[in-house]
Amino acid sequence: MTVTPIDLDAIVIGAGFAGLYQLHRLRDDLDLDVKVLEMGDGVGGTWYWNRYPGARCDSESHGYAYFFSRELHEAWQWSERYPGHAEIREYLNFVADRLDLKKDIRFGRKVTGCRWDGSRWVVTIDGGEVYRAPWLITAVGCLSSANVPEIPGLDSFQGQWVHTGQWPHEGVDFTGKKVGQIGTGSTGIQAAPVIAETAGDLTVFQRTANYSVPARNGPWDAEYAQWVREHYDEIKAMVHSTPNAHPFRISPNKAMEVSDRERREMYERAWEKGGLRFRAVFHDLLLSKTSNNTAAEFIKSKIRQIVKNPETARMLSDIDHPYAAKRPPIDTNYFETFNRDNVALVDVRADPIAEITPTGMRLESGAEHELDVIVFATGFDAMTGPLLRLGIEGPEATLSDYWRQGPISYLGLAMPGFPNLFTVTGPGSPSVLANMPVPIEQHVDWITDAIAHARAKRIATIEAEEDAAQGWVDHVREAAFATLLPEAGHSWYWGANVPGKPRVFMPYAGGMVRYREVCDRAAHEGYAGFRLGQAGPAGVLDYAATAIDGPGV
Repeated sequence: MTVTPIDLDAIVIGAGFAGLYQLHRLRDDLDLDVKVLEMGDGVGGTWYWNRYPGARCDSESHGYAYFFSRELHEAWQWSERYPGHAEIREYLNFVADRLDLKKDIRFGRKVTGCRWDGSRWVVTIDGGEVYRAPWLITAVGCLSSANVPEIPGLDSFQGQWVHTGQWPHEGVDFTGKKVGQIGTGSTGIQAAPVIAETAGDLTVFQRTANYSVPARNGPWDAEYAQWVREHYDEIKAMVHSTPNAHPFRISPNKAMEVSDRERREMYERAWEKGGLRFRAVFHDLLLSKTSNNTAAEFIKSKIRQIVKNPETARMLSDIDHPYAAKRPPIDTNYFETFNRDNVALVDVRADPIAEITPTGMRLESGAEHELDVIVFATGFDAMTGPLLRLGIEGPEATLSDYWRQGPISYLGLAMPGFPNLFTVTGPGSPSVLANMPVPIEQHVDWITDAIAHARAKRIATIEAEEDAAQGWVDHVREAAFATLLPEAGHSWYWGANVPGKPRVFMPYAGGMVRYREVCDRAAHEGYAGFRLGQAGPAGVLDYAATAIDGPGV
């Protein structure tokens, strides 16, 4: 059957925070004919799929929003300090309806291939549709490709198994069932307390013990909601001027420059305040191992105080990496959950999982656990996975081949050999080390300006230069090694959670403020580091001049 391609000015893949804003900018500001291709049946991106028990944002809600529109800011009111998954989807639907975006979103479209034909990107959809456009923007998110570990026997399991990143929309009934949860990262730490409330028994299989700080979530009162509504400019300026793009400042104090008593009191206040502000108590927590040890031991001591069983407390506090060298979770009653009679902890680093059986799980020691439900809280093939599954083919190589040794990009925005393809918060950008809506807006604005520039100057293609990309990859590595982040080499920041994935530190740890300056400078210097159609190669930025004055984590 002959398929008639649908010709457009631009194609955007994904209808989360990034895709919605990119559609708005290209359609409403540049007057382009744009369509968004979305695999799901509604807007939400990561939050469309992540509906597991306890799923909520770990950024404070008044900072986890768009800031391009005062009108949107003033018209919307969050209900909690940390919004849950349902409220985030409600917010994104509110934005999509206000801006009349859904008419240009094609839901239920799973992209199976993206091929450059010499002048356009040809995008094929599972089912046969074909879209063509000179510009292709991927807005597929960093944490949208679920990582299900290859454990022998999974196909034989007679119960139900689910992954937190692909949660059934109808939910999962745990009432009275024997549940096994694999994973104790941010997702597992959120899910376990809620699952335990209804499960007959919950066994948490922990490979890597993790830090966590209480979220201290709670409802917004009317007075605070009004303050947020009235302080749009102040909050926007804050998230644009902090390394992590959060609506709070990192203290200039250093941990070892105060007395032991003062330090303990400062940690106690931060623990009671809760949330990611804990890591902002001292400036040098990710720059000095000595300083980091004080925060790490404080949290470990809290775990030992909370958890009543000494052996369980020991396993939970036996943490092998510096605080915040991996993504630092926040929680609601995670450690308290292990005081419940129906909750048990199994250390699968000491006794690994050998296989999944028809009735549960067997460990290498021979110990067997009968299970009705298995919950994989095993995270994602982060940052690169969502892009690689799009089947991207440039004029000379596929993205899979080009990234065989690890991701190479220029500014996390574009790759050599892939003209007119832009990635929103791709590997090499601050992305997951920041409050995501802020880098998303920055990326979308930069991409929109680049396309506007090309159209105004009659530039046919924009493509990252190889030298510029390699220079940026080197700089991303240098930024990471200026911190303690490399000491958690088993982190998904390195791709270590996916067997066979190249070990490359993927996000940019130099902070959003520094990153924004580099991107702006590239644009102001005629898109330095990019080859612009027939205009000749642009210059390459000197990253040695871009000092790192602190971590962006």
